[in-house]
Amino acid sequence: MIRRAKLLRGILSTNQSHSACSSNRSSCSRPGSGRAWVRPRGFDTGLKTFNSLTKQKEPLILSREGVATWYSCGPTVYDHAHLGHACSYVRFDILQRILSRYFGVTVIHAMVITDIDDKIIRRSWEENVSPFVIARMYEDEFKRDMLSLKVIPPAVYLRVTENVHHIVGFIERIIQNGHAYITKEGDVYFDIQSIGDRYGKFVGAVGSQGEPSSSDKRDQRDFALWKQSKPQEPYWESPWGRGRPGWHIECSTIASCVFGDQLDIHSGGIDLAFPHHENEIAQSEAHHQCRQWANYFLHSGHLHLKGSAEKMSKSLKNYITIKDFLQSHSANEFRMFCLLTKYRSAIDYSDSSMAEARSCLEIICNFMEAAQAYMKGQLLTAPVQEAVLWERLAEVKSSVLKSLADDFDTPKAVGALMNLVHHGNCQLQPIAMSDGAVRSPAVFGAMISYIREVLDVFGIDLLLSQESEASSSSGGLQSVVEQLTRFRSEVRAFALTRQDDPSSNKPGLHPDRIPLLRACDTLRDDLAPFGVLIKDRGASSTWEIRLDQTRRSTPHTDQEAGS
Repeated sequence: MIRRAKLLRGILSTNQSHSACSSNRSSCSRPGSGRAWVRPRGFDTGLKTFNSLTKQKEPLILSREGVATWYSCGPTVYDHAHLGHACSYVRFDILQRILSRYFGVTVIHAMVITDIDDKIIRRSWEENVSPFVIARMYEDEFKRDMLSLKVIPPAVYLRVTENVHHIVGFIERIIQNGHAYITKEGDVYFDIQSIGDRYGKFVGAVGSQGEPSSSDKRDQRDFALWKQSKPQEPYWESPWGRGRPGWHIECSTIASCVFGDQLDIHSGGIDLAFPHHENEIAQSEAHHQCRQWANYFLHSGHLHLKGSAEKMSKSLKNYITIKDFLQSHSANEFRMFCLLTKYRSAIDYSDSSMAEARSCLEIICNFMEAAQAYMKGQLLTAPVQEAVLWERLAEVKSSVLKSLADDFDTPKAVGALMNLVHHGNCQLQPIAMSDGAVRSPAVFGAMISYIREVLDVFGIDLLLSQESEASSSSGGLQSVVEQLTRFRSEVRAFALTRQDDPSSNKPGLHPDRIPLLRACDTLRDDLAPFGVLIKDRGASSTWEIRLDQTRRSTPHTDQEAGS
């Protein structure tokens, strides 16, 4: 169905998509006026998404058929990444996976790493370490955290410090176009008044305070493109003197270096909408002299600790680091936690919300185990209503697709999956005796495959999770082997108790206890191929776990020792 939809969509939009790029470029050749959003011309993906530029859902139309250019603001690397960061990056990772896997769109994702900033400089002074060392250390940690959460890396990470020369050139063009000015102190500010009524595309922008006031600023809303360096701060040379870039100009420059004057999607947390994204738009459109630089802005909701109205953030010191979180929870659980709310919504983090996410995964896993047991003939049930299950499966497939096409509605999609699991469980109620009725394993195989497929799109790998759990449970395995070996030793000690009976065919042993010794030998031998090596040393036994054990030698049995 999806393939046919893509084919039909492609036939209808072939000529349109070919002309889309030139159309968008022509719109960038002349400045426009006002804040009205211009609907792009090009390739309709078949889904709608909430566009912060219009405050409503809009058809997602891409400039190039089957390709989405996507830019996101990366972290400022001066401290550990926390769950607030994780929530935003995981949510957008899920959206990109959906766009790619369900709607056949290749996502070209670029992300900037802010590796020079006031906070980084302050941290370097506190630690008495170079700011570049601080930045690299936390950048590497951020990337490891993202991999731990199974976030697909962008096509490219770009650092601000490696693009300062591009930033200087970008600012020069804005000045030439009449939208920025240089102060006597060597700072460069964007001139808000020069763009008229085009400033204020996001809620809260109009009338909001800008950066800290300066006597050299023409308007309190004007923001810094270039800041003169202060003593003991890193600096770069520029036509306006030694200094470093302002925060907002970094993203505009680097996104333009990768994607040019037209961007399909820009994403970030809702707290970045103003002033950061607002200022990005202003300076990018001033540089490119275009009416609409980015067609869609997607913003994720804040993560709150339950009971707190404040977002999780470093400045408020109310955060949980990703590394600490993963000590007690899995990446799959966090992804399910994110899936259970819409990406635009604020989300409450608590023990109960994580328990809900874990419960959903357990219900799904338990169903899949029961379904596999049924397929193997290990679970006896009453005759399955096969036609009903096939019908439910088709309905759920349609529901999931519609939900994801409606602004990536993952809660509704997960709800449909859980409904399918419920109907499957209703058919898998065990019975004591089978009446020999015809079995229906194929439909359960189809259900398992589909559930795995959808969860895989969301970045949840249940098979990998089971392997990880097995690996992390080695401590529990050791406890089990310890108890088993202790029980076996007690049985051996009982069986090896001597008797004074000359008529016994095994002098010194109780004849009726010899089968116990054989059972002890058998248990020891059977465990060896699994890497559990039990060694009898006289009256006592020792054990070890060797996962690389693939074969065993012929053991010395207790029966031989007793003779």
